[in-house]
Parts: sequence; structure tokens; C-alpha cells
Amino acid sequence: MLTKSDLSRYGRQILYPSFGRQGQEKLKRSHVVVAGLGGLGTSASIYLACAGVGHITLVDCDRVELSNLNRQILHWDEDIGEEKPFSAARKLAKLNPSIKITPLFERITEGNVRDIIIGADVVIDGMDNFETRFVLNSACVAERIPFIHGGVYGLIGEVTTIISGETSCLSCIYPAAPENKVRAFPVFGVTPALIATLQVTEAIKLLAGFGGLLTNKMLYIDGERMEFTIADLVKRPECRVCGGSEP
Repeated sequence: MLTKSDLSRYGRQILYPSFGRQGQEKLKRSHVVVAGLGGLGTSASIYLACAGVGHITLVDCDRVELSNLNRQILHWDEDIGEEKPFSAARKLAKLNPSIKITPLFERITEGNVRDIIIGADVVIDGMDNFETRFVLNSACVAERIPFIHGGVYGLIGEVTTIISGETSCLSCIYPAAPENKVRAFPVFGVTPALIATLQVTEAIKLLAGFGGLLTNKMLYIDGERMEFTIADLVKRPECRVCGGSEP
């Protein structure tokens, strides 16, 4: 049930006709896992917390570095050297003390991924590498947990929502990881901020049960040219993860 404080804090979004009090109650009962606390994950975490998602699990295996600070907005200069999940959790607890925040300082692997995501209603992709994205995608398909993918490069970004048994999965879209010979790649802070807010928009609609989703569609954004493109996606029958078939 929503408290008097909840009704005041979330009052402006409760006014939205398709969402309302029932939608807010659904968010309050929801659990979202944010995988990665870089540019995407920190921005997504802020808006999940502001929206009133009742339980947010934050997962990352890195510590804050100075080179993170142009885009990873929950980490500040004073946090350099701190484990990212705890740096982020401390700020989110001040932003919205009425929700539960679970920080996990762990590297996501095939061995632990199901333990990390089990019981979640949605997983947000905040990763910066496809190896871990593929691990998350496979586990989300197996556990039938929606997986909201986001990726960035420079001023370019992409978003899609993957639902097991209903949509193409990440391995349908990317049969192999895109070639990247260097770990560091260009990125402006505004790009993950934009993509992350779109990921959270998808999560809110999915959790509350209203609106249309980017299912079997990829939204591509080119910030340099300010162009937005939606491409249709299809399941691949030979996909190694979902087989392109209905459950």
C-alpha cells in the first residue's frame, strides 16, 4: 500500500492517467537489477529510485576512477577508490530513503548470474562489454526475466527491450560480439544519460503494465546528427540462446 509520504513524493506521476495509483503500487512491489554502474547504470539507478521502484540491486566489480567522472554521475571526486556499488548505494539512499538498495561488489559470470538476477522483475543492461551482456541475456532468457539492453559509443546509442519467448534476444541481434580492439572507447556523458532514461522509461511501462515497448525494435540515436531511427528486429531460428522459437 502507498503511504501518505509516497502519495506526496510520487504525486505528479500518479496523475498520469495510464499509470495512476495502481501503477505506483506495482513499482513499489518491483525489484530491478542494474548490471553495471558506469554511465548507463548510474543514470538508470537515479531515475529508478526517483520513480519509486521498491527494490534496486546494484552490481559492479570495479572501483571508482577519475576517468569515470565525465559520465558516471553517482560517483564523485571524493569517491575515487571506492567500490562502485557502495558509492552509488549511499547516494541513492539519500535520494529516496523509502526504497531498498542492495549493493553487490561482484563480477557477473556464468557461475553467479542466476543467483544475482533471481527474483528480479527486470534487469537493466548497464555493461560496457558484450561478454557480460551475453551472460546476462542467456540467464534472463532462461529465467524469463525481461532484459532492457542499452549501449553507447561517443554520441551514438541504442535501446531495446528483450522478453523471453516473445522477442528476439541479444544473441539474435548480435550473433557475435562487435569487434572492439581496445577496452577504452569514446563517450560523452550525455549519451549514456539519454539511453539510460529511455531504459528506465521502458522499465516503468513494463512494470506498471501500460504503453508500448521497444520489443522486437531497436531504437538507434545519433546525437551528432540528432537522428532517431527505429529498426525492426527478428528472431533467428538458429539462435544459440533462444532458438528463435516460442516457449
